[in-house]
Amino acid sequence: MVEVPLKLYMQELLKQAKAQARPMAFLTSQQKNQALQAMADALDAQSKDILAANARDLELISKVGEKQIHRHDVERIRITQETIQLMVERLLDYLAFPDPVGEMNKAWMTPDGLQVHMVRAPIGVLGVISDLGPILTVESFGMCLKTNNVCVFRGGSEWMNTNVALSRCLQEAAVGQGVPEGGLVFLDRGAPEAALEMARQPQYVQAVIPRGRAGLRNGIVEHARVPVIGFDGGLCHVYVDQDVDIPLAQTIAVNAKVQSPTEANAMDTLLVHQAASRHLLPGLTRRLLQEYRVVLHGCPKTVSMLGVLAMTGHLGIKEAEESDWDKKFQSLTMNIKVVKDRQEALDHIAKYSPGHTDTIVTRDYDFAMQFAREVDSSAVLVNASTRLHEGESLGLGPDLGGNSRRLHARGPLTLSKLTIEKYMVLGTGQLRHPHPIPQEYQDAMMLSSKF
Repeated sequence: MVEVPLKLYMQELLKQAKAQARPMAFLTSQQKNQALQAMADALDAQSKDILAANARDLELISKVGEKQIHRHDVERIRITQETIQLMVERLLDYLAFPDPVGEMNKAWMTPDGLQVHMVRAPIGVLGVISDLGPILTVESFGMCLKTNNVCVFRGGSEWMNTNVALSRCLQEAAVGQGVPEGGLVFLDRGAPEAALEMARQPQYVQAVIPRGRAGLRNGIVEHARVPVIGFDGGLCHVYVDQDVDIPLAQTIAVNAKVQSPTEANAMDTLLVHQAASRHLLPGLTRRLLQEYRVVLHGCPKTVSMLGVLAMTGHLGIKEAEESDWDKKFQSLTMNIKVVKDRQEALDHIAKYSPGHTDTIVTRDYDFAMQFAREVDSSAVLVNASTRLHEGESLGLGPDLGGNSRRLHARGPLTLSKLTIEKYMVLGTGQLRHPHPIPQEYQDAMMLSSKF
């Protein structure tokens, strides 16, 4: 059987997806919640089949090369019964949250009697492109369903068998509850070009959300012809001020880097005021190197201060290159820079790709407020880990990634951010004046027996 060329395949797939946007928009809150419950039940019931599919993905991992790399790949790709239970809980979380579609944010009456209502409506067809694990499949389908959006999901190719089993399970459960067939679509072409093709089809796709590493995000932004509303770019800094609680600063820095280093809101660069550097850095770097095996790049001051560690058997720290300061690592690698004063810290953040998450650790309330005002990021935190910049931690509910760009919605892409504003206007015959029909002609029409 001859395979359909990728471009034609994608155009037909996306055309069919767009055709489902209207029926998806008509789903009621009750229908969506019933579908989410059915999807959660189906995951639980079919967990053995999903785990068997994941086992096939594990068998495809190359055994050529170092055993440690193979072991790392296995741990990264494997899912367990606990993973599936987490997926079930995610779907039930979406079920429990209020339906954002149709929510009225504001209503008013104009002087001429128009009743204006600002309500939330679905965006339409959303393409979610990820190189991460299968839980993204569940999150994407669940959140798009909750917001009446058609979802076209392309997941990490390493989990192809797992994602096929997951998507089939979720699709069948949703269709059984009245969700249009084709409203939740899994893109089963693993080639990167398939993802790029989806981002080049503005006639079918309203927006794309890239979820994954910097290479994926930057590639989508570079080639997209449709709006990209989930761009997690920009660096994450933690600045430790001169007036600081050292144990608190150390704890926040470790959490921001190590708690989940592959996440977009993990710390990339630690900035330390020189007045606090000798109290903080020796103990902190020892923990990062010994306990967590973090690769450290430092400014000359940092390297000279900590170079003695290499002589005592530690991994040591290497001098940072200029290009390191604007790298988003999403791994166990980070930068450290000692700054002479607060202004240098602010200038550094402003220069090197600001926009995602920045934290200040300080006792000085006035300067904390100045820092929060001056730093241009989608979230600025005071005395808290950068890892807290996500929907649930901020009390906003579940999110489908974050957005550091300034358009559409900045910050966590929560349920309400997967909708748009729509104006519903009720009138009683109001017209925009001056009306083009002469008053005499209008009077004659009203008096005519034909009307």
